[in-house]
Amino acid sequence: MKPDTVGRLDGALAVLDPLQEAGLWTGGILLTLQGERRIDDLRSGDRIVTRDAGMSVLRAITRRRARAALVRIRAGSLGHTRPERDVILPAGQPILVRDWRAQALFGTDQAMVPAARLVDGEFVTHAGEAEVDLWQLDFDSPHILYLDGLEVASNAR
Repeated sequence: MKPDTVGRLDGALAVLDPLQEAGLWTGGILLTLQGERRIDDLRSGDRIVTRDAGMSVLRAITRRRARAALVRIRAGSLGHTRPERDVILPAGQPILVRDWRAQALFGTDQAMVPAARLVDGEFVTHAGEAEVDLWQLDFDSPHILYLDGLEVASNAR
């Protein structure tokens, strides 16, 4: 089953600041067929559990250093165990928001939005800017991945 937001462009998308990079931060835990694994331990060919396709083969993984605005999401702030622990993501990283939260914030059942759009000043906060290692996970098509209990967007080759 494919979520309605995958592959859809919305005319209301915000223009991202250059510091609003997307990517996954070192130390994040991703759900794979071998269980939970740190992003920095993944390799091409690993089988990753996705929300939209079940399992997908990781085609490439790259790390790059970038200056990025960061967002801290407190454990449980987007639902029970979503995320499972406090998470820091680049401000531009797309996150899938579902349930009543999507209705309340965006007027739809689900929405793929940059982490920065979720900042509320209490549970989701700006975490400053820093030089960080960002990981890009590439698949044959875009997917929604489980990162520390959050549903986040991946890249496609």
